[in-house]
Amino acid sequence: MAFFDFLKGKKKEETKQVELKPEEGTIELEGIEVELPKAEENEIKLELSQSDITTAVNGAVHKAIDEDDVELYTATGGKLYEEKADLQPPPLTEEQADTIKQALQKAVEIASQQQPEMEQTQQKIDLENEKEITLQTEQSQQKIDLEIEEKQQTEEISKKKGFFAKLIAGLDKTRKNILGSVDTVLGAFTKIDEDLFEELEEVLIMADLGVETTMNIIENLRKRVKKEHITDPQAIRSMLIEEITAILQQGVQNQEKLPSPTVMLIIGVNGVGKTTTIGKLSYRFKEQGKSILLGAADTFRAAAIEQLEIWGQRAGIDVIKHQQNSDPAAVVFDAVNAAKNRKIDLLICDTAGRLHNKKNLMEELKKIAKVIDREYPQAHKEVYLVLDATTGQNAMQQAKLFKEVADITGIILTKLDGTAKGGIVIAIQSELKVPVRYIGVGEGIDDLQEFNAKEFAEALFGD
Repeated sequence: MAFFDFLKGKKKEETKQVELKPEEGTIELEGIEVELPKAEENEIKLELSQSDITTAVNGAVHKAIDEDDVELYTATGGKLYEEKADLQPPPLTEEQADTIKQALQKAVEIASQQQPEMEQTQQKIDLENEKEITLQTEQSQQKIDLEIEEKQQTEEISKKKGFFAKLIAGLDKTRKNILGSVDTVLGAFTKIDEDLFEELEEVLIMADLGVETTMNIIENLRKRVKKEHITDPQAIRSMLIEEITAILQQGVQNQEKLPSPTVMLIIGVNGVGKTTTIGKLSYRFKEQGKSILLGAADTFRAAAIEQLEIWGQRAGIDVIKHQQNSDPAAVVFDAVNAAKNRKIDLLICDTAGRLHNKKNLMEELKKIAKVIDREYPQAHKEVYLVLDATTGQNAMQQAKLFKEVADITGIILTKLDGTAKGGIVIAIQSELKVPVRYIGVGEGIDDLQEFNAKEFAEALFGD
C-alpha cells in the first residue's frame, strides 16, 4: 500500500534541536517537510531534498506508523524504495526515528485542528453557491415564464384581431344593408318628423330586425328625440346604433366552460349546416383539451352518417352509429352509454332535421331528450339550435317552433358571411330571449366563433 505520492531526498547539517516550522501548509522538521493533508485527502506527504537517505527515512516511518509494508515514490511516479514486512529494515538512530515520529504526529494534530474550520468554510461556500444557483434558476425561470406569457398574449391578441377581422368581413353585407339604408333615409330629411320614423321603421324591418324589435327601437328613438330635444336627422344614426347595441348586450352572459361530462344535442332543420357545425364544434372543444365522442342520430338524411364520420376522421374522434333509417333514439342510447363508460368529457349528438312530418320530428326530439335524462342524469345538458342566417325571418320562425318542444339553451347562427340578413341576430336576441352562442363567418374549420355582443356591435356599426 502506498502512503506517499511525492518524495525527494535532502541532506542537511545534523542537529539535535527539533524545530517545527509551519510554512505554506507544511511542517519542516530536521530537513523533512511534511505537507498537511487537505480536507478531502487522507495521505501525509513527506518532501526530502535528496534521494540518498531513503533507507533511514523508510525505517523511521515504518517504526513510527507501524505498517506492514512501506513504499516510497518520486514525484514522477517511479518507485523509489520498497520495504516488505518480512525484510529487516536497516538500523536507525533513536533521534532520527523520534524526529520522523514527531513530524507525523504534529502533521496529524494540525490537520485535525484545521478540519472543523475547513469543513465550516466549505459548508459556507457550498451554501453560498447553492443560494446563487437557486437565485439564478429562479431568475431564469421567471424570465422564461415572462417570455412565454408575452408570447401567449401576443398570439392571443393576433388571434383575436384575426377573428375580429373575419367578423367585420363576414358582416359587411349586413352592415351595408342596415346602415346604407338608414343613411339613405336620414339624408332625405331635413327635419325629424313622423314620416322619417315610418320610413326608418320600414328599413329596419326589411333588414330582418323583425316587426316587434323594430317597433320597440322606433318607440325608444321617439322618446329620446323628444327628451333630448334632437332636431338634426343625422343624430338619429348614432342613437339607433346605441339602441341596437343595447339590445345585443341585454341580458347576455359569456358562456362558461362546459363541465364534464356534458351531452350536447344539436337540432335544426336540414340544410342549415348542422353536421358541418358539429365538426367545427368538435374541433374547438378538442383544441381545449376535452375528450369528444360523436353520435350519428340523423339516420334519415342520405349520407348524413358518412358526412359525420368524415368530420370525425379529420379530428380523430370516434363516431357511434347505426344503419341508415334506424331509430335515432337507439343511436343516442348507445352513444350515451359509450360516453359514460369511456368517461368522455363531451358527447355531441347529431339529430334528424326532418322526418315524415313535423309532428314526428318533434316527438322524436322529445324521445331523445328522455333517453339522455334517463341514461345519464348526472351529465350536464345543452341543446343548441342551428339556424341559417340567410333565411332571415324563416330562421326566426324555426326557432319559435323548436322552442315549443325543446329546452333550447343556445343558438348557433351559420352563414353570416354570405348574407345581408344578419339583422336576424338582433331579432333573436330581442324576441326569443335565447342566447346566441356561436356564429359562423366563413367556411374554414376555425371560422365558427363564440358570439360576443360587444364585438358584434362594433363590427356591425364601428368605424
